[in-house]
Amino acid sequence: MEQKLEISTSLSLELKLTPALIQSIQLLQLPLQRLEVFLKNEIEANPLIEPEEEIESVWETIDVPTVKRKEEFDIISIQPSAPTLREKLLQQARLEFDGKELEVAKLIIDNLNRSGYLEIEEEEIERFSSSDEEFDRVLGGGIVPGSLVLIGGSPGVGKSTLMLKMASTIDKKVLYVAGEESPAQIKLRANRLNTNNKELYLYPEIILENIIDEIKKGYELIIIDSIQTIYSNNITSAPGSVSQVRETTFELMRIAKELKVPIFIVGHITKEGSIAGPRILEHMVDTVLYFEGDSSRELRILRGFKNRFGSTSEIGIFEMGKNGIESAKNRTFFSKKAQIGSAITVIMEGTRPLVIEVQALVAESYGNPKRSTTGYETNRLNMILALLEKKLNLPFNQYDVFINIAGGIKINEPAGDLAVIAAILSSFRDRKISKETIFIGEVSLVGDIRDVTSLDIRLKEAKSMGFEKAIVPSKPIENHLKTYIVQEVEKLIDWM
Repeated sequence: MEQKLEISTSLSLELKLTPALIQSIQLLQLPLQRLEVFLKNEIEANPLIEPEEEIESVWETIDVPTVKRKEEFDIISIQPSAPTLREKLLQQARLEFDGKELEVAKLIIDNLNRSGYLEIEEEEIERFSSSDEEFDRVLGGGIVPGSLVLIGGSPGVGKSTLMLKMASTIDKKVLYVAGEESPAQIKLRANRLNTNNKELYLYPEIILENIIDEIKKGYELIIIDSIQTIYSNNITSAPGSVSQVRETTFELMRIAKELKVPIFIVGHITKEGSIAGPRILEHMVDTVLYFEGDSSRELRILRGFKNRFGSTSEIGIFEMGKNGIESAKNRTFFSKKAQIGSAITVIMEGTRPLVIEVQALVAESYGNPKRSTTGYETNRLNMILALLEKKLNLPFNQYDVFINIAGGIKINEPAGDLAVIAAILSSFRDRKISKETIFIGEVSLVGDIRDVTSLDIRLKEAKSMGFEKAIVPSKPIENHLKTYIVQEVEKLIDWM
């Protein structure tokens, strides 16, 4: 029963509406359910209120009329629940699609989460070994089925030899598509390298449509040598043109994904060192590898410049010998005896530490001083020489300076700066450096020596190579070697 507060006009004029009175009037106007909630909240929130007895629910003091049970109603109206998101999508899919399209739509709908987003389960990438540890390292752990790999390199560096070596040692059925060399030439190389394999099939062909028909016969690995010689009958331009390379690469990518078979493509490079053909070629493939090396030297390095299935910072070290391309993972790149102008450092190529030798020659200049480097940045050498002139007052403006990194290795990080300075000072002062010491550190323009990454890994590798002392910018976490801390260039010349 609802009660109302009636106040006469005359009484309301005499009544002073204080804040407490206003709140009381508002409470009296509240419905019973909200009033009960308000009172309970006030009691719980105010620690000074202590009710003498438990408040009886206001609902217990109200006479609630008897409600008829459902069985007493002649007609029971049941309202249907709202359709779920899945039911709405399925209903729409049945109106729009049929057959296989409807099955695909149902598969997508069944994988939607509550927010309506498609949930994709992470699949572990399957790989199989190329039978060469160095090759697997660059690929990210092995060959991925369905991947399209592009290998480039200068003429004569050994791209075809590397591919033939892998094809003959891997335990797979391999199709080698020869577009440049005749079968007789490839057979002669295989005999010379002792790389004959019963599961290796040679297919001399340059027409794309014929190659695809042959690929569908059940091979597990495909090698195309080279992409610039393959052409499609659907394109009127000559082989090697932009349109031909784009068309053949796209079709090879499609067949690789469809059949889940890995395809390796050998590509030519230009004078500037980039892959010949359209830039889209490198964008279409999954992996881009460069095979580097001087034809006058035995050392070869395989680098990754793009890899959708692994890191691009890893390198593979190979050696060209009488038996073809061989792994050179245990090769050393330094001399084991003390020499003037020689200093040892440890660089990182991806996760691999390499102990290398930095060689320097400082000779009196006749005219303009010369600066020459092999395997090291010339601009960085100029910066170091300017720093030594400024900080140590050494007259390098009167001397020719030459830097060489032994073994054909290139230093692409600043961690070898300290070894370069040590080698230069050794040659300038005509003094040998201990063969048991390595130098690791980055030199800044202000003359201090900065920390480098993976210091403990570098020192551990140096210890395994027989070194006992290390000159570093900071103390390592683990004591692999006897370390000497040097934080300024001036300190180094005191030891020299």
